[in-house]
Amino acid sequence: MAEYKQPVSVLVVIFTNDLEVLLLERADHPGYWQSVTGSCEPGEALADTAIREVSEETGIDASQYALTDWQIQNVYEIYPHWRHRYQLGVTENTEHVFGLRLPKQVAVQLAPREHLRFLWLPLQEAADKVFSPSNRAAIAQLAERSHAR
Repeated sequence: MAEYKQPVSVLVVIFTNDLEVLLLERADHPGYWQSVTGSCEPGEALADTAIREVSEETGIDASQYALTDWQIQNVYEIYPHWRHRYQLGVTENTEHVFGLRLPKQVAVQLAPREHLRFLWLPLQEAADKVFSPSNRAAIAQLAERSHAR
């Protein structure tokens, strides 16, 4: 029996105190840039999913920094070319948005099967580069959220 992804995921916007945003280029879709994303495992808390995905995708230990649940949920249609990862009939995903504040840029260790390259970009450039509307909206909120510690 195939193991399907749950239609519940996290989006983790990783940023520095200077509002530089870490973006990752997808290995399965070169040219598609995004923040850290990933599906919850069965029984896993959302914050634990965020910590696991950040570690898997970047090598960063999110538990050592300020990880915040932004209390934002985005429900969106799963792109048709990714639906095979979910049980038959599942067409929507609920994404939970987190922010991970770092004092400054840190070393990034990419998961080569998931991502090709990474960039640290200023806030507006990062928002313009991501392919996902929900990722763009989350990055756009950074300036406001970074002052409301």
